[in-house]
Amino acid sequence: MSTGPATRAIAVNQANFRDIVIEGSRKLPVVVDFWAPWCAPCRALAPVLEQLAAEYSGRFTLVKVNTDENPGLAGEYGVRGIPNVKAFVNGELVDEFSGALPQPLVRRFIERLVPSPAEELRRQAAALYRERADAEGALALLARAVELDPGNEVARLDQAEIYLDSGRLAQARAALDSLSGRMQLEKRAATLAARLALAEGAARAADETELERRIAADAGDLEARLELAYRRAADGRYRDALDQLLEIVRRDRKFRDDAGRRTMLQLFAALGPDHPLVPEYRRRLAGAMY
Repeated sequence: MSTGPATRAIAVNQANFRDIVIEGSRKLPVVVDFWAPWCAPCRALAPVLEQLAAEYSGRFTLVKVNTDENPGLAGEYGVRGIPNVKAFVNGELVDEFSGALPQPLVRRFIERLVPSPAEELRRQAAALYRERADAEGALALLARAVELDPGNEVARLDQAEIYLDSGRLAQARAALDSLSGRMQLEKRAATLAARLALAEGAARAADETELERRIAADAGDLEARLELAYRRAADGRYRDALDQLLEIVRRDRKFRDDAGRRTMLQLFAALGPDHPLVPEYRRRLAGAMY
């Protein structure tokens, strides 16, 4: 994001607060700085807000309310100390902070109201993929978003999901592996990682007809059962996949370091807790183990 000259805030009073702040916030977010001339922290915060207003180039409106001159507004909006910054969107107070926060924290406050250019590209990509199923167009937008803001890990997650949906497993793996440890623990990342592990297992598996033949010849061929479970999960035949994995658990918990149970847990994570098969097979897994 480029840095431009500071933008002066609009002075607002009791008479024009509704028009500029309440009604104006129906078009753009409005950030209101409640301040007073004698307040040293207010004087420290003002240039930070003005600089960010310049950087965001009119994507939010910055206004100032002198609390000495407008005590009624200060009282109406619960200003108990200054500086007090309040954000309005669609006519409603949506966020606020008090005190002269450092610039990175004020920027984070603004970013919650106004998406950065990278975040706007990410949202465009999500809409394009959701509404038109345009994977290539969405990936191009996401690549630009990540280039603008390498720290936008949600964009990397979006990339991973599109790659996974389109069968580009190596690219999906690279996108997931690029995430921070904290992000990898997030629910969406964990779900995608589970889906990817299942897809990678299916890609390595033998032909389904051959696997069925092997199991018919030897019901204890647990490697064939595991590969068949991967195949069935990839095809959306989740009950069949879970049945194969449950049979592995029943026959040999030590097989491939408890691969039957671990793969069932991956499939539970990929399906999500609301899928009707998950509670059913959690119970059946518990019964098989104890």
